[in-house]
Amino acid sequence: MRGILTAPFTSLLAIPAVAGEATVSIDIPRLNVAEYHRPYVAFWIESKDGSKISNLAVWYDTKQKANEGTKWLKDMRQWWRRTGQELTLPMDGLSSPTRQPGTHQFKLDAGAKPLNELSPGDYTLIVEAAREVGGRELLRIPFQWPPKAAQVLEAKGEHEISGISLSLAP
Repeated sequence: MRGILTAPFTSLLAIPAVAGEATVSIDIPRLNVAEYHRPYVAFWIESKDGSKISNLAVWYDTKQKANEGTKWLKDMRQWWRRTGQELTLPMDGLSSPTRQPGTHQFKLDAGAKPLNELSPGDYTLIVEAAREVGGRELLRIPFQWPPKAAQVLEAKGEHEISGISLSLAP
């Protein structure tokens, strides 16, 4: 259904009066460790020169009392330094609970924010994950908006994220 997300994301990429869709998929691995914690994950888009940042979602422990889960957000170092520390969380359309191991997708409609605010050009989807008693990982997928043809772009992870993909449709 257009405009409805299958995971807590707002929009990814768009321009007013330009049709298009973007679907982000992330595969969170089940790690064989003594003390497993679900990863915190941040999704955002940067312009090619890094000057424009559009947050898409941040998954963290939203169920702790007094918003205690936010204190670990700084472990997603790149996201925290670039934009996270400026946000007041929880934030509607951005904050949501962590996810269990498996594949999770969300669809972004070009007519919704932040896609409808992007000018044509080169961008990078960035996904960063950090896990308590674990590691951290950052994956990047460069892309052009709006897409001229349907395409699927991928990045493979090594530890905290098995992989991410960005499916674009004109």
